Amino acid sequence: MAIQGVVRAEKNRVDDRSLCRKRSTLFFMLMAVVVVVGGCSQPLSTREKSAIGGGLLGGAAGSIIGAAVGSPGAGAAIGTALGAGTGALYGDRTQNQEVQQAQQQQQIQQNELELQRQRQELERLRQQQRRYDDDY
Repeated sequence: MAIQGVVRAEKNRVDDRSLCRKRSTLFFMLMAVVVVVGGCSQPLSTREKSAIGGGLLGGAAGSIIGAAVGSPGAGAAIGTALGAGTGALYGDRTQNQEVQQAQQQQQIQQNELELQRQRQELERLRQQQRRYDDDY
């Protein structure tokens, strides 16, 4: 009975350490996100938002997988790095598409203004031609 009590106490102590490590890992991940987001003086770009989101998802998934194999900290670190990298790549692609769309929209607006200017010029020339025809 005494041995079972010692084994149970040791198991509880190991479980408490594991829980403490999980909480510490989560705390430090959240603090890192707060520092990164809070340290930005201007709004985050699409690339940055995607990298942070990917890092959070990757860290959470890595922590869960790491906990299953006995190393939640390493799993969280690896998952965070992979998730942030993947998120940054996705965000970069999305941001480039947004920039391209904005440029196309600007070009469309410029073309519309030029078309309007040419229509006005055409109308002015028509009126000038009518006056000329009326005079002669």
